[in-house]
Amino acid sequence: MEKISIIVPSYNEEQALPLLYKEVKQVMQQMKKVDFEILLVDDGSKDKTLEVCRKLSTKDRHVKYLSFSRNFGKEAAIYAGLEMATGDYVTLMDADLQDPPALLKEMYRLIKEEGYDSVGTRRVSRKGEPPIRSFFARCFYKLIHKISRTEMVDGARDYRLMTRQMVDAILSLKEYNRYSKGLFNFVGFRTKWLEYENVERVAGETKWSFWKLLIYAMDGIIAFSTAPLWIAVFVGILFCFISFIAILVIIIKTLCFGDPVGGWPSLVCIIFMVSGIQLFCTGIIGAYLSKTYLETKKRPIYIIQEQSQ
Repeated sequence: MEKISIIVPSYNEEQALPLLYKEVKQVMQQMKKVDFEILLVDDGSKDKTLEVCRKLSTKDRHVKYLSFSRNFGKEAAIYAGLEMATGDYVTLMDADLQDPPALLKEMYRLIKEEGYDSVGTRRVSRKGEPPIRSFFARCFYKLIHKISRTEMVDGARDYRLMTRQMVDAILSLKEYNRYSKGLFNFVGFRTKWLEYENVERVAGETKWSFWKLLIYAMDGIIAFSTAPLWIAVFVGILFCFISFIAILVIIIKTLCFGDPVGGWPSLVCIIFMVSGIQLFCTGIIGAYLSKTYLETKKRPIYIIQEQSQ
């Protein structure tokens, strides 16, 4: 009997986990020819998420859990779940039920009958999401599509069903700075996309503030594109060219009209502008250097404090 591993990264999801478990059990009852394991990854929660994981694991043999020593982030939780999974197929699912478990039956059918290596999901609407967040999300996908060779699908969720071969390929990527949406596409394999309307959280509050999402987007750009570095290069060349033209204009103006250069306010503004551009370019380089620095430390992606037997 083939097995499907369901990985559920959880951070402060004590209210949502029981509801998710109930929905997943209904799907398991419908797919009787497939064995399941539910892997709950507690990402250093501060509420009673770990207690809920323990109760569900004691109650149901299909449920296993592991708990981090602190909050390492969703990317670390995803990687830990992939390492722990033993199924022939592996899926990622958010605890808040924004990833409908009911789609799992169709995802499994598409892989078995149509030969796909992965079936991903993408939202066709962002109903219920703050307008400013939706706007910047669309801008991000348009930008990353232009500057990166790795395709990023607008509205794509982490929720997908993957074959063991694809999972092993992802696990072979040992990088510390992880951006799973990019890694899923980087390893390749045939992927089918299922579209669905956005579903709001069933309980609790989102852990992703606007600034966290912005930083996450920057991580994605840095991880899968070197375009910002080239922007810094071209800006430097452009300002050198402008400076050369400005010097020629000043020399010609002085020789022809005897007009000395004057106006310290304009000079101060130019200095501030050029300094700002320099700091901007230095910041771009610094962002790449910081990621390289973290990679060279070879620190573990996560540390487990407790794990079910």
